[in-house]
Amino acid sequence: MTDTGPRNAPGAMEAVDVVALGESMVTFVPTGPGRLADVGHFARGIGGAESNVVCALAAAGHTARWVSRVGADAFGDHLVTAIGAHGVDVASVRRDPARPTGVYFRTADDRSTAAHEVAYYRAGSAASAMTVDSVDLTAARAGRILHLSGITAALSRGCADLLRELLRPGPDRPLISFDVNHRPGLWRDGDAGHVLLELARAADLVFVGEDEAAQAWGVRAGDPGAIRDLLPEPETLVVKDGGRGARVFGPDRAAAVFAPALAVDVVSTTGAGDAFAAGFLSATLRGLGARERLRHGHLTAAAALTTPGDTAVPPTRGHADRLAALDDHAWGRLRLGPGWTEAPAAPQEVPAP
Repeated sequence: MTDTGPRNAPGAMEAVDVVALGESMVTFVPTGPGRLADVGHFARGIGGAESNVVCALAAAGHTARWVSRVGADAFGDHLVTAIGAHGVDVASVRRDPARPTGVYFRTADDRSTAAHEVAYYRAGSAASAMTVDSVDLTAARAGRILHLSGITAALSRGCADLLRELLRPGPDRPLISFDVNHRPGLWRDGDAGHVLLELARAADLVFVGEDEAAQAWGVRAGDPGAIRDLLPEPETLVVKDGGRGARVFGPDRAAAVFAPALAVDVVSTTGAGDAFAAGFLSATLRGLGARERLRHGHLTAAAALTTPGDTAVPPTRGHADRLAALDDHAWGRLRLGPGWTEAPAAPQEVPAP
């Protein structure tokens, strides 16, 4: 796998390490447990796959930009302010005077439980109306990496066409990272598998879970090589296998590298996949090797897994580097719990039982 040096000519637009394009929404989470029908008080936050990634990358010391559209409303104000407060450049976010900012409500229970509920109010949102003509394409392309996801493609035909345009070969195209992020509930027709496969094949770096590949493309679980056969075009393919670990394929399929996931005391799974992508991209920007990229992905995911919100502060670079450099035995004995990222000098790491 190669490092990601400057590959675009952004002109007057200031180039950054990573640009992410996609919808972010205002999130309302109950302050206590219970069904949405029963709880009466909510805490406000932000949530969006692509903005989660750039918020984590900015916290890790990279320059990052978020490109999107929000409504000309108070929720849009909150998103721009909150994401900007993470150190992300939000100057290219456009306001839509006719469409609202998307919002969603979810229960305080972890997403992996049967009691978890999510209620989206994003149909007709400002971001769902993104098109080639309504987004700042120069800003989107002015980065070493442009990060996209399949969620955007599911929002509307205009959004899907926007991704196709950004994935089109050209002298101003950066390295493009694509997280499949298959969300069946967002797709209103049977095109999900076809569209996601088309977009993934056009990207340079792809993240996909084995469960997603099975659901979207019918690839049997437990066969990451079959996913590589389906996606031979991307230079780098990362196949995630839940809590077991992840495997990265480079141009030489025989040289695929696997890194097991960490033992984690899970608080919430929300945002863990986005955090993994951020950790992997951070290590990619730094030119680290395949195993280190995967391990940094696992470490940043562990930060999200041990906090309740959609975004989490990753470990400091030095802290993460020390853990990523452990030998296989020591890595396998790590167990990370809430607060582990806050004490880099004395991390809360304990041997797994």
